[in-house]
Amino acid sequence: MHPMLNIAVRAARSAGNIIARACGQLDMVQTTQKGTNDFVTNVDKEAEQAIVQILRKSYPDHDIVAEEGGEYSNNNSDYQWIIDPLDGTANFIKGIPHFAVSIALRYRGKLDQAVIFDPLRGEVFTASRGAGAQLNGRRIRVSNATDLSGTILATGFPFKHKHHLDAYTETFKTFFTTAADVRRTGSAALDLAYVAAGRLDGFWEIGLKPWDTAAGELLVREAGGLVSDFVGGNNQMKSGNIVAGNPKVLAAMLKGMRPHLTDSLMK
Repeated sequence: MHPMLNIAVRAARSAGNIIARACGQLDMVQTTQKGTNDFVTNVDKEAEQAIVQILRKSYPDHDIVAEEGGEYSNNNSDYQWIIDPLDGTANFIKGIPHFAVSIALRYRGKLDQAVIFDPLRGEVFTASRGAGAQLNGRRIRVSNATDLSGTILATGFPFKHKHHLDAYTETFKTFFTTAADVRRTGSAALDLAYVAAGRLDGFWEIGLKPWDTAAGELLVREAGGLVSDFVGGNNQMKSGNIVAGNPKVLAAMLKGMRPHLTDSLMK
């Protein structure tokens, strides 16, 4: 395992331990609303601090961007860590056992290392640029679906971007009538990890943040898949509009959503 990935896995496990312990006493979890339909808990913050502490101890000069704490900036560094300490906070708050820790590393602007850790299932998804993707140390690959027929897709509802609801609904209808089924799990990080592992055939969502998708994007790419924005470009990290799947599934998804895209979703 790459030394930096090893540190990332250690940090993810540390955060995961905090989250797993808190699952046994959800009545003690302190929840606040940081935006419309957007919640944060003391557990998110404690898990993030555990990650940052381990990363800064090993790499004090690296730049860090984290969902809850903002930026621990060093703009002169070639290395940038992108952290979501608890992806799926709404699931966690409700006791729905589907959430994960997501950590990615960019080197000179390119995704280089990634870990997504599901603390309840004990599943560690990892990837290093050019070295493939693994689940608990075993190689994973995207599915071999050749079109949308028979596929299981995943999505996230645009609950923070309701002005896109009409475009999203029409896209959903297209995929729902073509694929075997569509899932909405509540954790984009795990959705992307599941695409990488071939458990899901494809994924799309509107308006995500880099910490939601960075680690999952590298996992999918290293597992033989593709990740793009809604028009097949590479602006997904900036726009937050993301599509992922094996090359044939991704092409079919882009074709299916194209008639429903507004000008703002094509950027």
